[in-house]
Amino acid sequence: MVKLTPIESEFATTEEAEAYDAWFRTTVEARMASDSRRIPHDEVMARMQAIIDRRKKA
Repeated sequence: MVKLTPIESEFATTEEAEAYDAWFRTTVEARMASDSRRIPHDEVMARMQAIIDRRKKA
């Protein structure tokens, strides 16, 4: 088990980093293979901008 510093990684060990990487890759691959409804990029960006604008006003 190799310990990592905060400068090297947000994880304490290489095992934690590798486990997260495996989980993340599996999650992304499953989502990409999914037949569920996809939201166009422009629509996502518009929704996020609306959230940012509301927060700035608050």
